Amino acid sequence: MEFGSAAFILALIQIIWVNILLSGDNAVVIALAARSLPAHQQKKAIVIGSAAAIVMRIILTLVAAQLLQLPWLKLIGSLLLLYIGVSLLMPEGEEDEGKLAKNGLMAAIRTILIADLVMSLDNVIAVAAAAMGNTVLLVLGLAISIPLVIFGSALLLKVIERFPLIVWAGAALLGFIAGELFVNDPALHAEALEASMGLTHHGAEIAAGVVGAIIVLAIGKVLMSRRGSGDQPA
Repeated sequence: MEFGSAAFILALIQIIWVNILLSGDNAVVIALAARSLPAHQQKKAIVIGSAAAIVMRIILTLVAAQLLQLPWLKLIGSLLLLYIGVSLLMPEGEEDEGKLAKNGLMAAIRTILIADLVMSLDNVIAVAAAAMGNTVLLVLGLAISIPLVIFGSALLLKVIERFPLIVWAGAALLGFIAGELFVNDPALHAEALEASMGLTHHGAEIAAGVVGAIIVLAIGKVLMSRRGSGDQPA
């Protein structure tokens, strides 16, 4: 496939489009991670986090076929996503303001990178397929997607500021993705479990996703209630 040819341009458009479709959940994570930062650091976290996540996704795509066959990888990733989903629900108290000012930016970027790494395990397969083995095409397509992901994250951050309930919806989304990852791990041998329960693979994914979302929301609610009661004067 020659650079600039019709086939090259068509494949490039496909990569950009696929990445936009698959980056909606990543934009949610980026916006949630940046929401508690001071205003002057929010844009920096979005730009650095998005760019670093895309670069990491390029590297991940190059080795995706091998990584996805490793047992336990998705199970570990699902647990990480559950943890991130719950942690993003936690409000920042007065005692946390000093921490935010000192290392909040790096903490937000770290959260973005970990979540993007976990959620990209399946997404990169579609991008790699669209690239048809052309590394230049892969890198160019994902690089062009960077400003699109950044724009989506910045827009979502503004919406979150007006409608805080979206934070809970975003955390539930992470829990749902965690559940889907869990049942897709090769070590789980989910086919036998699906057959015994009379579920299709898609049905098992949805059921596990719902359970994951409920777990995140329930743990978040409990922790917030305990924190709120702990802040009450004796």
